[in-house]
Amino acid sequence: MKLVFFGTSDFAVPTLKALHEDGHEICAVVTMPDQPTGRKQIITPSPIKMAAKELNLAIFQPVTIKDDSFFETFKSWGCHLAVVAAYGNIIPEKYLNELKYGFINIHPSLLPRYRGPSPIQTAIMNGDEVMGVTIMKLDKGMDTGPMLAQIKFHPAPDETFPEIHDKLAALGAELLVETIPEYIAERIELAKQDDSQATITTMLAREDGHIDWSRTPRDIYNLIRALNPEPGTWTIWQDKVLNICSTSLENNELKIKTLQLEGKKETSFKDFLNGYPDFKLSDCK
Repeated sequence: MKLVFFGTSDFAVPTLKALHEDGHEICAVVTMPDQPTGRKQIITPSPIKMAAKELNLAIFQPVTIKDDSFFETFKSWGCHLAVVAAYGNIIPEKYLNELKYGFINIHPSLLPRYRGPSPIQTAIMNGDEVMGVTIMKLDKGMDTGPMLAQIKFHPAPDETFPEIHDKLAALGAELLVETIPEYIAERIELAKQDDSQATITTMLAREDGHIDWSRTPRDIYNLIRALNPEPGTWTIWQDKVLNICSTSLENNELKIKTLQLEGKKETSFKDFLNGYPDFKLSDCK
């Protein structure tokens, strides 16, 4: 199948590699422009750009895909299908009907639950015992299109966002390469989403990680599992930011494993107490 791939983050990398290994003709890879990252704001290519280079694929990094210039470039490729995985931008409506088989997207939730930009983190924060991935056809809405396939995933209760993210990325890649030939052969009946069951996630910011110590130990534990390493979970102690990096939950008691005081390196809780023996969690706010 001659296709174009839209993706940016590391979630999309297993999908790009799986499509390449499955023998699809990837005529172009569209990804976001290189971005400044880290404290030193070093200009860094996206994970998809680096993966596409390894595979010797043509790479395009438009600042916007809304203008007519890039749309004409897109049409010139003569692709039959577009695959989208964690691209980072809304695909304009004029693109959606341009290809014979349209655009299909990998979304890491069991739609219609958790539409939007932070489905994995939100599911972890909510303590969901069942998560999953949906293959869907794009329409003009945000994750509202008809569904081609879904797969469920049961995370371990102590798995963190990076672990769950990587497993869902691998599951999504596998499901996609299985779904494409069935979709092209018209052996899949598209399933309309039940909008009455839809929930919407939002972009997560640093403030979302401010720990409310009045919440239950499990709620706090799930928050820390979900929001590390980014945007991080934190509290204020002695007028300084104290990042709570990892914890465990034992008999419904929250135990800190690693943390980082403002201006210091991340350390174990044991070593932290050696340096600050008067520390009390009750002093945090």
